[in-house]
Amino acid sequence: QVQLVESGGGLVQPGGSLRLSCAASGITFSVYDMSWYRQAPGKERELVAKITSFGVSTNYADSVKDRFTISRDDAKNTVYLQMNSLKPEDTAVYYCNAYANLAWNYWGQGTQVTVSS
Repeated sequence: QVQLVESGGGLVQPGGSLRLSCAASGITFSVYDMSWYRQAPGKERELVAKITSFGVSTNYADSVKDRFTISRDDAKNTVYLQMNSLKPEDTAVYYCNAYANLAWNYWGQGTQVTVSS
């Protein structure tokens, strides 16, 4: 059974930081591209950051470049999203995604991030 479990969300003031984690089980983690998506109320889900299998490359949405960093620890089957200089517009539910082989596509349950003073 595949499970992706996100953690680390919460309430933070503008300019603050959070680190999200996504622990995977039931998959050969290292071969999966891992991504973080987010969905704000009334908006479509959008890609925030992606790290390819074995950590070969990363890419980011323009809105988070130079503020967010995605990383992975294949020994721990975990992907991280370090979020710095948070803004109110970063408020959303953040989802972890695992994707491989054009057909293996899994989602976590999401974790809420709220940026507000």
